[in-house]
Amino acid sequence: MPQTIFPDIVLSADERRALEGLKRAGRGRADLARRARIILRLAAGASYQDIEGGLGESSRTIGKWKRRFLEARVDGLNGRYRGNTATVLTPRLEARILAWTRTPPTDGSTHWSTRKLAKALKLSSHTFVQRAWQRAGLQPHRLERYMRSTDPDFETKAADVIGLYLDPPQHAAVFAVDEKTAIQALDRLDPVLPLSSGRAERHGFEYHRHGTLSLYAAFNTRTGEVFGQTAPRHTSDDFLAFLTQVVDSQPRQREIHIILDNLATHKTQKVRTFLATHTRVHLHFTPTYSSWLNQVELWFAKIERDVLARGIFTSVADLRRKILRYIRRYNDEPKPIRWAYADPSRRIA
Repeated sequence: MPQTIFPDIVLSADERRALEGLKRAGRGRADLARRARIILRLAAGASYQDIEGGLGESSRTIGKWKRRFLEARVDGLNGRYRGNTATVLTPRLEARILAWTRTPPTDGSTHWSTRKLAKALKLSSHTFVQRAWQRAGLQPHRLERYMRSTDPDFETKAADVIGLYLDPPQHAAVFAVDEKTAIQALDRLDPVLPLSSGRAERHGFEYHRHGTLSLYAAFNTRTGEVFGQTAPRHTSDDFLAFLTQVVDSQPRQREIHIILDNLATHKTQKVRTFLATHTRVHLHFTPTYSSWLNQVELWFAKIERDVLARGIFTSVADLRRKILRYIRRYNDEPKPIRWAYADPSRRIA
C-alpha cells in the first residue's frame, strides 16, 4: 500500500501567533494546546519520532492533525465530533434555556423538569438547566395561587380595616371575629405510635367521625387575647349569641369595633336590630375574598397546627373541652399580631 506523503508545513506570522496563543492558553482547551504543539514542532522541522518522544503522541495522531491543518489551517484543529454538545453554560445557551422554560412542553405535561428540558435541547447534562434556573430564580415545579377581590370598594374597606390595626380609636376595643366551621371530632381506630429516634409520630389511616362543631373566636387586636365559644352549627342566632357575649365582656361605655367577613349570617335583620340597640358596637366588613385582612384567621391557623390537625377526640364533647382548654392556656400569655406595612400612607389617609 503506497504511503501518503504530506508536504512540509510553512506557517505565516498570523498562524504562528495563533498557534502560540493556543499553546500557552492556561485556561483553554487542553486538546487544542496539544494539537498546536504538534503543528509548531512540525513547522520547526521535527520528525515524527522526535514528536512522539517529546509529546507522547502517536504517529497516527501526528499525521491526523498535520492533514487537518493542511486542509483548513488553524480552524482544522477544532474537533469534528458529530452531534457535539455544549460543555459550558454560555449566555446564549442560558437565554435559550430560559426561553424554552417559559413555553409549555410538547408532550402535554404542564411544566418542564431539568432532565426533560435538557433532553429536548440535546444538552449533555441536566445541570445546565438547573444552573440556569437557579441564576434566574425560576422554579417551574412550584405553583402559587392567589385570590383576586372583585369588591368595587376594596380600597375603602381595606383602608378602614388596616386603620383599625395601625391607629385604633382611643379607649376603644377592636376585635377580629370569625367562625371556624365543621371542625371534625376524629378518633383514630389504631393506636398512635409515638416518635422515636429517626422516626416521626405515626397515626393509623382509619378513623371514626363522632360529629362536628363550629368555633366562634374574637381576637383582641391590642392584647392578643381570644374570646372563644363553640356551637353545634353556625347560624345567625349562634353568631348573635356570641356577639352579645363579646359585647358584655367589655365595660358598658367602651366603644367596640368588630372586624368580620361578608358571611350572610353577619348581615341578617336580627344583627341589624342588635346594632340599632347597641350603638357603641361598630361592624367593619373586609372586602370580598379578602379574609387575609382579618387577623383572627392567623390565630385559626395556629390552633389548627397546635390542636386540631393531629388531635384525637373521642367525642364532640371531648373536642369542645380541648379547644376551650387551649384557649384558656393561650390567654395566659397572649401575643398580639404585629403587621408591617411597606407604605401605610397608600392605604391610610
